[in-house]
Amino acid sequence: MSSPNYSFMRWLRPADAPTAKPTLVGKPTSRASRRSMGLGEFLHNLTPGTDKKLCVLDLGPTSPANINFLTDREMRVFNEDIIRAVKQPEYQTKAEDGSLQLDLDKFFAENLEYAENQFDAILCWDAPDYLPESLVKPLVGRIHTMLKPGGVLLAFFHTQDTGPESPHYRYDITQPDTLQMESRSSSRMERIFNNRHIENLFKDFASKRLFLGRDNLREVIVVR
Repeated sequence: MSSPNYSFMRWLRPADAPTAKPTLVGKPTSRASRRSMGLGEFLHNLTPGTDKKLCVLDLGPTSPANINFLTDREMRVFNEDIIRAVKQPEYQTKAEDGSLQLDLDKFFAENLEYAENQFDAILCWDAPDYLPESLVKPLVGRIHTMLKPGGVLLAFFHTQDTGPESPHYRYDITQPDTLQMESRSSSRMERIFNNRHIENLFKDFASKRLFLGRDNLREVIVVR
């Protein structure tokens, strides 16, 4: 697979410029709650079928809270921690200049091995901000294949004011419109997407809706 043919927004703000502080419900500790309009819209789109359970794929760190929340609503839940998986050394190969790069063919041969149209919904969270650039567009292509027509995706994108040192979070669903965020210090943000990049990333999907939160986070609902 070839690398994406578009560029992403890099860190353009001067190092000494002030960074906007997230506005969260609760104190800014290693765990904090946030209201999520995107999550509410995502769940609203999940109408249980009459013949079988809805299938949901969570691409974030394993979350017992998410599993319990969704299975309590008669959904089948699958989980793949995509950020953790991509860091495994067996997927790294040396380029001609000696640098390490991701072996996309091997990665997709051993990860996200699901049937076409298998999922009614996918929770992508903020994974695209933390994944290698060469993986982002192929991943969205694989998501498009795995989602059923009319299936829904929830993704988060940090804004430029977030700053590259912003911690990576696990997002736990506690209420239909509320997430508990737990910081994970093992990942560093790779890039910032602006609205044009997001539109381009999901250009093959039927519709997109963006919700801009006050905590430097865009929430995007995408329907195949």
